Amino acid sequence: MIDKIAWLRLDDGKILSTRSRGKDVYYFPGGKRETGESDLDTLVREIDEELAVTIDRATARHVGTFEAQAHGHDTGITVRMTCYTAEYDGVLVPSSEIEEIVWLTYADRDRVSPVDQVIFDHLSAAGLLTR
Repeated sequence: MIDKIAWLRLDDGKILSTRSRGKDVYYFPGGKRETGESDLDTLVREIDEELAVTIDRATARHVGTFEAQAHGHDTGITVRMTCYTAEYDGVLVPSSEIEEIVWLTYADRDRVSPVDQVIFDHLSAAGLLTR
């Protein structure tokens, strides 16, 4: 099981997504927890590293935890994605390993990783993601 934390940033029915250098699919911003880190510690660190913005911890809200086959891994290796919304300070800029920042709708579902597809379905069913 791969343990990851993700930031779900929705705006006008679209969701923020990123593509890392050398990857062929989009992923929600976030990443793996380091030893001893809380969910929020991981979220704040990863979003700063990837997008050069500061997450406002006071506004962080748990959206859900989702599981699916891990993209690019052997069959049976799953990823558990714990997702949060939160406000932020700064200007979104791709940094670290991030090559591209995009805003996606439900029509882009086939362009994201399997666990992100599960989350797309959840957000669409809740009326939060434009079809």
